Amino acid sequence: MKSLALPTVPFLLILASCSGLEDSIPAFDQYNYVSTMTGIPPEMAVTGDRYNEIVENPFMKVAEQPVSTFSIDADGASYSNTRRFIRENYKPPADAVRTEELINYFPLDYPVNNTGHPVSLNGEIAACPWAEGHKLIRIGISGKDIPSAQLPPANFVLLIDVSGSMSSPDKLDLLKEGFMNLVDEFSANDQIAIVTYAGSAGVVLESTSGSEKGKIKSAITSLGSGGSTAGAAGIVKAYEIARQHYIEEGHNRVILGTDGDFNVGVSDQEELVELIETHRDTGIFLTILGVGRGNLNDGALEQIANKGNGNYEYIDQIEQANKVFIHEYNKFFTVAKDVKVQVEFNPDLVDSYRLIGYENRLLEEDDFEDDSEDAGEIGAGQTITALYEIIPRSQPDARYLPAFTIKFRYKNPEENTSNPLSLDIYDEGKAFLSASNSMVFTASVAGFGMLLRDSQYKGSLSYGKLLEWTSGTLGFDPHGYREEFRTLIQRARNL
Repeated sequence: MKSLALPTVPFLLILASCSGLEDSIPAFDQYNYVSTMTGIPPEMAVTGDRYNEIVENPFMKVAEQPVSTFSIDADGASYSNTRRFIRENYKPPADAVRTEELINYFPLDYPVNNTGHPVSLNGEIAACPWAEGHKLIRIGISGKDIPSAQLPPANFVLLIDVSGSMSSPDKLDLLKEGFMNLVDEFSANDQIAIVTYAGSAGVVLESTSGSEKGKIKSAITSLGSGGSTAGAAGIVKAYEIARQHYIEEGHNRVILGTDGDFNVGVSDQEELVELIETHRDTGIFLTILGVGRGNLNDGALEQIANKGNGNYEYIDQIEQANKVFIHEYNKFFTVAKDVKVQVEFNPDLVDSYRLIGYENRLLEEDDFEDDSEDAGEIGAGQTITALYEIIPRSQPDARYLPAFTIKFRYKNPEENTSNPLSLDIYDEGKAFLSASNSMVFTASVAGFGMLLRDSQYKGSLSYGKLLEWTSGTLGFDPHGYREEFRTLIQRARNL
């Protein structure tokens, strides 16, 4: 396996591991990869994927900044994209690795408390396994589950990129196969429309009852690729149809499948984000499915989802499509929106802290109670985790004082006023391997992200330690994702 080093020089990739190789390989920007380095066929090589820069959160002094505020992140795209890199024998570029998305890819068996709220909170503290004397804080959030028979009627608009860039098997063909499986999840109470875009937007299927599965599948089967990419026009048309068939007290969502290579009309990332923000308050939610390699605009897709009451997934294989469409179908049904977390640290117990991941989800302290400030969403049955690494202060009465308080605000999907929750967490002096399986496993996933990013905070982390820690955490693994993760660890340490 080969690791391609990413230099700090902007817009350049320097490859110099074999004599004479420098003269035979063209220069690209810092995220470009060359198929000849691995023997992967050129059509599968990554030659122009785009990622937004991530600068890791530093340690913050509690005496100077006792409060940390962020929006939750319910995306899973970074994990499946990272998996794709590793399976193809590449080390992913650091900015492709969003650690919080690695963590939140995995379902956890968090308790759901009957508190009258659609979400529940839990948390714990344990020793940090990669930095002696430090500790880890885990914050767990779980959305209430909704039995399939009780799901509200849904109004789905499938918005599918059929431009020329989508012609490879890992793009449109993969989406079509996934959408065909999704059709089987629809009920007679649901409405489904299909909009496509290439040079312009078009309606392939007017809003149709979910009972007409043959008609919907036939429309999907008919899709072919060609032309330029007028993504903004497709977005406008999809929301127009979603509004026309809006279901009061139901669920309304646009599902966009694309490589993000917008090149006609509005195509700049900031302009696309502004466009999607105009639709954010319509009561229509958004799911973005990224596909392919070579021109994947991951940065734009992630930001569009962030700003559009949405979530972002990357589909690298049919099993991943089935995870999103079948195993986690209920996540399409939002139970809480604009979800914000604010952690207030006790300065008597905590010297400093560092939020692991969530770099592009940070909020100002005043944003927490500002109901006009957008934040992330939680779907039915979904779990979200955040980890902090802290440097504790010596305090003999630590067990009897809350080390931190989790403050939490959310809105019901149909409302615009947030609801508060809070929970005090105490330090019980747990060793790392004596903590819950959820703590050990999520910390291991965070460590995996730190190693892939070559984080300055990785301390004594190693792939071997991750394999050791995760070996005892496979009890809750309904679809084998944790076991697959251990396979990725084994492959990554050889990159």
